[in-house]
Amino acid sequence: MRDRKDIWSALEQRADEMKSQSIASFFQNDSERVQHFSIEAAGLYFDFSKNHFDKPVWDLLLELAKSADLEGARERFLSGEVINSTEGRSVLHPALRDFSHRTYHVDGENIIPKIMHVREQMQDFTRSIHDGSHRGATGKSLTTVVNIGIGGSDLGPLMVVEALRPYWVEGRKSHFISNVDGQHLGDLFETLDPETTLFIIASKTFTTQETMTNARSAREWMLERLGLSGSSDAEKNDAIAKHFVALSTNKKAVEDFGIHEKNMFVFWNWVGGRYSLWSAIGLSIALQVGFENFKSLLRGAHHMDEHFRTAPLDQNLPLAHALVGIWNRNFLGHASLAVLAYDQHLHRLAAYLQQADMESNGKTCDIDGMRVTYDTGPIVFGEPGTNGQHAFYQLLHQGSDIVPADFIASALSHKPLGDHHQKLLANFLAQPRALMLGKNLDDVKEELQLQGYTATQIDVLAPHKVFEGDRPSNAILMEKLTPQTLGALIALYEHKIFCQGVIWNVNSFDQWGVELGKVLAKEILPEITALGEPRDLSQNFDPSTNALLVRINDMRANEEI
Repeated sequence: MRDRKDIWSALEQRADEMKSQSIASFFQNDSERVQHFSIEAAGLYFDFSKNHFDKPVWDLLLELAKSADLEGARERFLSGEVINSTEGRSVLHPALRDFSHRTYHVDGENIIPKIMHVREQMQDFTRSIHDGSHRGATGKSLTTVVNIGIGGSDLGPLMVVEALRPYWVEGRKSHFISNVDGQHLGDLFETLDPETTLFIIASKTFTTQETMTNARSAREWMLERLGLSGSSDAEKNDAIAKHFVALSTNKKAVEDFGIHEKNMFVFWNWVGGRYSLWSAIGLSIALQVGFENFKSLLRGAHHMDEHFRTAPLDQNLPLAHALVGIWNRNFLGHASLAVLAYDQHLHRLAAYLQQADMESNGKTCDIDGMRVTYDTGPIVFGEPGTNGQHAFYQLLHQGSDIVPADFIASALSHKPLGDHHQKLLANFLAQPRALMLGKNLDDVKEELQLQGYTATQIDVLAPHKVFEGDRPSNAILMEKLTPQTLGALIALYEHKIFCQGVIWNVNSFDQWGVELGKVLAKEILPEITALGEPRDLSQNFDPSTNALLVRINDMRANEEI
């Protein structure tokens, strides 16, 4: 096998040579290009033929994956080795959705019994809420769930609950609170009935500032609205035990909050936050769509896991997805990725993938502690189609930056209203075709001439209507968005991100970049809360922060007056 540097250099050379060829020309030269560059697995069909590479480039990319020991890294990941080196942790979220009866070990212990215990606990609790055997403090059924978390404890469950709207249990409502901005929780309070509301506090450590601030406010609101603010501790604790559950690893902090031990659902440090919806963090999902549908979500992910585990590299869907991204990011210089789901129920998918991708591979330091000399994770953004078409597609088609895109759609709709879905699918097919083909100046001039424009008018208008084309995209198609296909879709992106991290030699499972801002916020917080104290705030921080702090405190002081 050639050295990684040699393969990288060969790919850079091929990227230069590719500039004279268009994506459309690849189809003209290869009548079976779609067959060569498409893979189907776990209910998903992945077409990556509309990308700017040919077969020799693809062979080099596969060689690059092998040179990074992708197969060995996959084995270490799925066998529970400590691949999160900076935190000393295994990464075993696939174990949470494994239905194969294999065992997984962490520190020599088989973790499957623990997983099954929590899964059964979730199932029993979900049943008790749905059948009304677990009721609120006033004896009413709990029909509304408020999940309080942030990051993976919010983005994953929220995205899945919205995506599975057709599977919602009748009469149930779910809300998700993440922002420490009191307006987020305060606005929701105005709509809630405390007698029928269950709060889920989702925090691994039970110390996350935003989550615990919101949790304490929710507890105070609940006790006040139930008329228990002046009651005994026993009465308060009884109400809290009925209306609050915790998803955490910190038993003492949970009990100190007032939540009963039996209402604490654990998960473990080998479950990263952005990979945690498969764990107890998915309780809000189970409560909204039913536990059987939650299990179907797990099964769909498991099917993609099995494909990723066993498929040869040249037929491995997650790896293919990853290599397309590597080619676009590192060799063609495309810094962004648009995720464009032509399904309204997937309207939170792009936000979910922003965290999954950017928090995983947004790194400048490799596993060996060296600064990388190449680009890593892309900027991920998106909106559901066709909304995005009337927002940022202008830049996708005619902007100075080329933005690769993932187009996602279902052949069948849960709401076949008139010809809505046919029009949605027509746009799903048309947009990547337009990105690839574009429209040249001669065609524009001919079109304008047929429309009756004068020669002078054509000369003025034509340049503005030119589409350069040759802009890459992938298509991900499923028959229908179901719990199983959604599970497979999420797992696809998880494994794609892992593969790219292996090739970039970065740790995809830590997130030290989120820490510094939290530390500095704790330093600044006392200066904001200490109103009215005579002190010189002009020297504490940098000049800009000092000036803003003085202005904020002046404004707050004026409001107090």
